[in-house]
Amino acid sequence: MRAARILSGCTYSPETLETIGKAFDDAWASIAEHFTGDASRAEAARERLAHAVLVAATEASRDSEPIKTLALQIMALSYRGSWLDPDSKFQTEFSPS
Repeated sequence: MRAARILSGCTYSPETLETIGKAFDDAWASIAEHFTGDASRAEAARERLAHAVLVAATEASRDSEPIKTLALQIMALSYRGSWLDPDSKFQTEFSPS
């Protein structure tokens, strides 16, 4: 998967990479249902999410929840009017859990 390569190719510490990986997995779990039935849209979304998670993370990141929340906000903003969200079903506001 390209998303996994994107995440594994960054130069964060092992602890930060673990946090980033958890943020990605949790974020994907919360939006995956929007991409069922279309493998190419799902893969494109996972790639976008991987990039969004990396934008949201810093070397000091130790809590995955803020990364997840910010990455989902980035995704929502990038999907407005996009071919990846043709029916505008992607949630555009996320509150921290």
